[in-house]
Amino acid sequence: MDLLLKNGYVVDSASGFEGKADILIHDGEIRELGGDISAPEAQTVDCTGFTVIPGICDMHVHFRDPGQTHKEDIITGGNAAAAGGVTAVACMPNTIPTVDSAETVRYIIEKAKNAKTRVYPVGSITKGLEGVELCDFKELHDAGCVAVSDDGRPVKNARIMAEAMVKAHYAGMKVISHCEDLDIVNGGIMNAGEVSKELGVKGIHRLSEDIITQREMTIAADLEVPIHIAHVSTAQSMQNIRIAARYGTMVTCETAPHYFMLTDELLRSRDADYRMNPPLRTAADVQAITEGVIDGTIDCIITDHAPHASEEKADFEKAPNGVVGLETSLAATLTALYHTGKISLQRIVTLMCVNPRKILSIPGGSLKPGDIADICIFAPNEEWVVDPAKLHSKSKNTCFKGMTLKGRVKYTILGGKIVYTDGVD
Repeated sequence: MDLLLKNGYVVDSASGFEGKADILIHDGEIRELGGDISAPEAQTVDCTGFTVIPGICDMHVHFRDPGQTHKEDIITGGNAAAAGGVTAVACMPNTIPTVDSAETVRYIIEKAKNAKTRVYPVGSITKGLEGVELCDFKELHDAGCVAVSDDGRPVKNARIMAEAMVKAHYAGMKVISHCEDLDIVNGGIMNAGEVSKELGVKGIHRLSEDIITQREMTIAADLEVPIHIAHVSTAQSMQNIRIAARYGTMVTCETAPHYFMLTDELLRSRDADYRMNPPLRTAADVQAITEGVIDGTIDCIITDHAPHASEEKADFEKAPNGVVGLETSLAATLTALYHTGKISLQRIVTLMCVNPRKILSIPGGSLKPGDIADICIFAPNEEWVVDPAKLHSKSKNTCFKGMTLKGRVKYTILGGKIVYTDGVD
């Protein structure tokens, strides 16, 4: 059956369109966008008071499948994505086994056929994430990978990383770098600063991120190949990326809402739900990341959705790093950046819907006739309190728990079918 979206406020930065319009969907594609469309036989959704944008693409998530499905799996991760208006995700390869073979890629793609979001696997740069032997990038690409990364760990050897960036480029994939010098981290569990000192725990100095970020961009510039920097969190890395991009380095980067909203002050509670990697940093870093979003240095807003079971997060000092974020990313971004007047809805669509797909060379991100009908519909002014118990993810480790956010997803459409309706599970 055709689907007709009536009276919505449509924002499509790919085409530059913004305004009240109807959208007619036929056979999984957008058939028509315009005023007062009539389709008597179509299922109609009244979007009065709602904003309609292309489905969000989160190019950095962890679905823990295969190997750690007690935390999350492809189906529950897809449910969480749909609840957040996310219609495409790129899954990181630090699963068990690692995504370093065509067999594991095929497993993910096959299971994802039943998910409420499009799942694009990211293969590992090195076998087993061990940083020693490069994977067969052509094999991974042919199996369905859209990028490669050793996310969760850095590639320690610069020679191996340089070789990977060249080979991935010619295999048609981006390298996504987890920028972290583990020798500097040296067992740290949170940002090195006043709070870590007061708590008496080992901190992670910002040098661990800044040094590897600069290394990756130097390799990219010298070899004239692209690099994508994951989860930027420090003011210095932000400045270094800005300068490198200005002088022609093929660098793109991403950040997550918690890096432009929250600081390490929250860790005074000794609650591991505020621990992630890279860690929450200072107010100065939050300001720098916010400026990077505003001025266009940041290309994408992602979540680094990293589910962990509650018992794993119970011990502040021993808990694994990571927070869930798929269901809060749009609302958090609207709350922090749109409702404060820092950026426009067009910019949000570019950051969350368009640019991630461009970087990964995957379809979608537009509402033009002929494009796939992957759509997010949200109430921009609706306030809600984040209740971990109501999240669709298996894990509830959100750093936004108890916060009031402004903007709520009402419907998510995937391939022309409604896969999420607010209040209907």
